[in-house]
Formats: sequence, C-alpha cells, structure tokens
Amino acid sequence: MSTPPREIQRVCFVLQVKADRMGEYRERHARVWPEMRDALTAAGWHNYSLFLTPSGSVIGYLECVDFGAALAAMEGTDVNARWQREMAEFFEGLDGRRPDAGIAPLEEIFHLA
Repeated sequence: MSTPPREIQRVCFVLQVKADRMGEYRERHARVWPEMRDALTAAGWHNYSLFLTPSGSVIGYLECVDFGAALAAMEGTDVNARWQREMAEFFEGLDGRRPDAGIAPLEEIFHLA
C-alpha cells in the first residue's frame, strides 16, 4: 500500500526593504550564493520567488510540504546564518531579528488550482 502524497503548502509573506537599499538588495539577489540555493532546495523550499514593489515591499512565495520544518531545516545551516547576517541590514521593522525570523505567512484566501 503506497502512502498518499502530502498536500503542498503555499506560503506568501511580506518584508520591507529600506528605500535607500533597494538597488543593492536587487543586485544581491541576482547573485544568490550557489550553496544557499542548494540549502533551500534541500530544506524543501520549492518554487521560491521574491518580488520587489516600487515602495520596497518584498513579496515572498514558496511551496513546501511543511513550512515549519522547512524553516527549521534552514535554521540548522551555516550558509543560512551567514546569508541572514548579511541581509539583515536591508530590512525595516525587524527589531534586531534575522530576516527569516520576520517571515509571517499571509492567510491564503483564494487559490485557483
């Protein structure tokens, strides 16, 4: 008897980039470290995208089986710790927290499959 596939979670979140750092934020994401990309994939982050609005809002989207587990898997990697340290200075409203600690998933209210 085979195990039924687990439902995929769609996760969307918003963070705010400082207005004077948007250009550099965009540039950094044009060159995401290969080891960071590999760690995200290994941790179960799929179809991960970031969108930047003209006002500096970053809209993040990803698909995973278990978002808590995907976050925890990244938490345990050295590459994530280094990336979060480097990226923290770009954001508003984190109050000293790492950017990944500021991810608060939005409520999904509609999905057209």
